Amino acid sequence: MHPKNLSIADFIYPLPDERIAKYPLAERDLSKLLIYKDGQISEDIYRNLAQRIPQNSLLVFNNTRVIPARLFFKNATGAKIEIFCLDPAPIPSSKGETKAEKARDMASAMSQTGSARWNCLIGRANKWKEKQLNLALGDFTLTAEIVSRTADSFVVEFTWQPAHYTFAEILDKTGMMPIPPYLRRESEEVDQLRYQTVYAAQKGSVAAPTAGLHFTEEVMNTLKAKNVQSAYVTLHVGAGTFKPVKAEKMEGHEMHAEMIDIDVATIQSLIQSLNNNIIAVGTTSLRTIESLFWMGIKAQHNTDASINQLEVKQWDPYELPTGNAGKEQTRLVLQALLDWMNKQELNRLLCKTQIMIAPGYKLRVANAIITNFHQPASTLLLLVAAVIGNDSEGWKRIYEYALQNQFRFLSYGDGSLLWANK
Repeated sequence: MHPKNLSIADFIYPLPDERIAKYPLAERDLSKLLIYKDGQISEDIYRNLAQRIPQNSLLVFNNTRVIPARLFFKNATGAKIEIFCLDPAPIPSSKGETKAEKARDMASAMSQTGSARWNCLIGRANKWKEKQLNLALGDFTLTAEIVSRTADSFVVEFTWQPAHYTFAEILDKTGMMPIPPYLRRESEEVDQLRYQTVYAAQKGSVAAPTAGLHFTEEVMNTLKAKNVQSAYVTLHVGAGTFKPVKAEKMEGHEMHAEMIDIDVATIQSLIQSLNNNIIAVGTTSLRTIESLFWMGIKAQHNTDASINQLEVKQWDPYELPTGNAGKEQTRLVLQALLDWMNKQELNRLLCKTQIMIAPGYKLRVANAIITNFHQPASTLLLLVAAVIGNDSEGWKRIYEYALQNQFRFLSYGDGSLLWANK
């Protein structure tokens, strides 16, 4: 069945509110770990993860760093207005052109000084009557002005004084951590540290890659001692990760697009590890490394393709011709992508992906995923069902087991190690 014909009603399960973890455990690596392999379910904790991972495996982590993206202003009457920064918007130049791909390169956007334009959600937007809103902290001032709007969001221009501060510093001074809305509480001091992975490096996410929240330095060291390798990709998680599926059939749902950032050395590591095990830590890492395959397919068919022509569209994995689906083909496809990058004189690949991983999808790069327990009727649950593969009821058995055995759900909850069925 083409995933377009999947009914989201088949991916609903009962999730009582008390099973949603509102706060993290005191110790990250004491979170419970459900292991699914060859149709069998077992339990452990993250502290013992190295015992569950074969030697010479490659773990792929998303090293994005969550930014304090929630800004609170007040209007002339004192009403609070929230501006939630989603991602950078291109800034028109005096010549009517846009500055070089600020939306493509998050690092450039975060380093802007003096002013910046971002796509934003606005809470209580109907209260914003003034042209500008101002926020003052000591000798520091931040001004926000709406310059345009779409059906879903606003483009807001921020300006600030002193102008030498970067936008990253502006958010650090004024913003709050954007914890998920389903926690139904305000961000607290604990979230500043715990809603961030210990290996977070590249600023830009408005949601954490939550599978990584369970890892500690000690866990990383035990994995290294077992000769389990690590590789890092960057995919800045957007608010689209929480986008509900409202259509009855998946063909009516538009998957959110995300920008991936990966260097040549990491792609080479993936190629070298194809004969062993490649384990994606989180859905974003899985989406990233699987997207590389489809970018490589496009590079194979058009060695002169532009970066935009390599972008992965929602249904590409189900409609592009690929031939066989073995590891040797994956090796050739990833090498074609490296060859394309070499021809373009690129050391880093910055490209959008809209990939939808749903039942019917066969993993091309990864063998397993480490991931949390996801919301009902979500594209993340579809991804889990796809990893389980030919065990059609597998995801239901896993989630029923987790509910019956006191696992904690969603971002601050427990997690799982899911091996793809062969």
